[in-house]
Amino acid sequence: MARRGKPTRIEPTFDAPARRKSNGEMRVTAEDRAVASPAKRKATKKPAKAGSARRKQNTRKQTRKRGGLFGFIGKSIYWCFVLGLWGAIGVAGIVGYYASKLPQSSSWAIPERPPNARIVSADGALIANRGVTGGAAMRLDEMSPYIPMAVIAVEDRRYKSHFGFDPIGFTRAMVRNLMAQRLVEGGSTITQQLAKNLFLEPSRTIERKVQELIIALWLESKYDKDEILELYLNRVYFGSGAYGVDAASRRYFSKSARDVNLAEAALLAGLLKAPSRLSPAKNPELAEARAQVVLGTMRRADFITDREATKALTMQAKKAKHFWSGSEHYVADLVMKQLPDLIGELREDVIIDTTIDMTLQKQAGKVIADTISENIKKRNVGQGALVSMTPYGAVKALVGGREYADSQFNRATDAKRQPGSAFKPIVYLAALETGRTPESVRQDAPIRIGKWKPVNYDRKFRGPVSLDTSLAKSLNTVAAQMVMEVGPGNVVKTAQRLGIKSKLTPNASIALGTSEVTLMELTGSYAPFANGGTSVSPYVIKRVTDLDGNVLYERKSGQGTQVVRARELGMMNSMLRHVITKGTGKNASLGKREAAGKTGTTQNSRDGLFVGYTANLVTGVWYGNDDGKPMKKVTGGSLPASTWQKFMAPAHKGLELASLPGNYQPVVAAIPTPQPQRNVGQSQQIQPRGNDLSSERPQRRSLSEIDGNPRPGVNVGGGQTREKPKTILDLIFGG
Repeated sequence: MARRGKPTRIEPTFDAPARRKSNGEMRVTAEDRAVASPAKRKATKKPAKAGSARRKQNTRKQTRKRGGLFGFIGKSIYWCFVLGLWGAIGVAGIVGYYASKLPQSSSWAIPERPPNARIVSADGALIANRGVTGGAAMRLDEMSPYIPMAVIAVEDRRYKSHFGFDPIGFTRAMVRNLMAQRLVEGGSTITQQLAKNLFLEPSRTIERKVQELIIALWLESKYDKDEILELYLNRVYFGSGAYGVDAASRRYFSKSARDVNLAEAALLAGLLKAPSRLSPAKNPELAEARAQVVLGTMRRADFITDREATKALTMQAKKAKHFWSGSEHYVADLVMKQLPDLIGELREDVIIDTTIDMTLQKQAGKVIADTISENIKKRNVGQGALVSMTPYGAVKALVGGREYADSQFNRATDAKRQPGSAFKPIVYLAALETGRTPESVRQDAPIRIGKWKPVNYDRKFRGPVSLDTSLAKSLNTVAAQMVMEVGPGNVVKTAQRLGIKSKLTPNASIALGTSEVTLMELTGSYAPFANGGTSVSPYVIKRVTDLDGNVLYERKSGQGTQVVRARELGMMNSMLRHVITKGTGKNASLGKREAAGKTGTTQNSRDGLFVGYTANLVTGVWYGNDDGKPMKKVTGGSLPASTWQKFMAPAHKGLELASLPGNYQPVVAAIPTPQPQRNVGQSQQIQPRGNDLSSERPQRRSLSEIDGNPRPGVNVGGGQTREKPKTILDLIFGG
């Protein structure tokens, strides 16, 4: 029991609301507390409603779901990063491995472009480029602007912006290849293609692709974009043996890359995908279709306008020949054939100055091609050739066939054919050198030499004729007599002295040109008649220099040796002028201009020739067929002579009239010499006299020969004069 009078201590409490009210003291209840005590928390918690419970449950599920998706994405990113890192390390290892196989970059340099031979005419016009590339290099600013535009559009549209490797283009190409399940598109940039062309083999291996990329990056670090593009356009292959845009332009369009139009540029750019397959020389339709694709690409890239694209699409690209076209390429081939003997192996770019006159060259090519086209069916003429040179051997025009693109065989320099009667001037020169004259008379009658019986082309016999007439009329019987009188061996020696280098058979039939020679050497053998009697060696190359102007070769000037004496020179020019004025070569007449020459026709018209000359030019023309098939009624005096006239007449336009060298005046005898008579038609038996012959002195002419009625010479046909019987006195005194 508590004691009274002593105050009772009251402990503070929070759970006595009744007393707080009654005593007036401030108390804090459980409801007033911010956080309920654990003991009260459950007691004061209100029961949850059913809808609220479901919402809380769904929320918890969504939270768990979101956490799983984000986790998967996060894990994917993580592993992708890890795999990418290891992939990069692997790629770096592969790149490093293949890079180690390359030489040190400090030793890298752009390989020298294969040497080019620029062949030019006498006035500096380009005849052709020859060499491995087939053309000369050009600066980017020299080319038609359409060419780089077309190449960039179709080969590497982001060329100006990438660093040598185009990830976007590479990825796109790989996707297309995977979708097509074959290689339909390459991902290489122009820089990578240049790297491959300059340094690597064209194999499709990982090693080559990696090395290609490494070199491409090196090229981008060493050269600017224009330099790389210029290198590429001058080195890339465009098909049909053409490397570089200029070679390709001349190859397919016969023009410089400076003059290429939009349609042609699109065709060139289209070739880069498959140069051999798309070459317009092989597949013009495929080449044209590819060019249209290039034009569309250029338009989508805004390189050209709709109007330009439409106009280009209407242009028909010129159909390219299988080979370079034009007769001048026969000259170019001949030059390259002779060049090694003059300067050795071609190791640098050179300029070759030739003797060719391009006006005459084109004129010659046209007249040969036109004549064949007009007579190919009518007269079965399949091929032709022409050589024209100055009297001292400088070749001004050379045509080796109807069309170089169809046949590159040079019939002017490489084909050996029988010259027929065009060889007779050599026979008659040998005869004149042994004392005979144009007025010497022989019987045009049937003769027999061993088993050979030569007959004239018209199978007629004219009886006693002069050598002048027999050459003008191209009589075979008299020519055969001349060979046997002077000896076949002497005829061969005379031919060799005049420049014939082909092997000649020293027999009787050489009189009719049965030994084969080239048109070039036959034409050259006539040159001494035009230049005063000196030997010539036909030539085309005048000078060879490098690009710096250093002379590597230059033909020495100087005349040849005297091979025809003045006496015989005047006689030959007189006789050969008569071939044109009154003989078989009338179709070659140049009017007032003095000209001389000789026709030639082989058996069954297999060959037809005319070789003639003026004081300015010596020209030979040949027609025939490569397989030796006969032509139809073609003689040396028909198509060859008329072709010679068509070429020579304009070639001399504007030139002063000039006479041929030599001034032969026949010596007239006052005392007639009696001549034996012989019946025409009686076959003569002629025996060869060998090579050692005494010179025949000129016969003194009778007055009957002066009036135009020649008589046969002494002992023609082997007739013997009856000797006077010797007496005893003759024997004693040696009579």
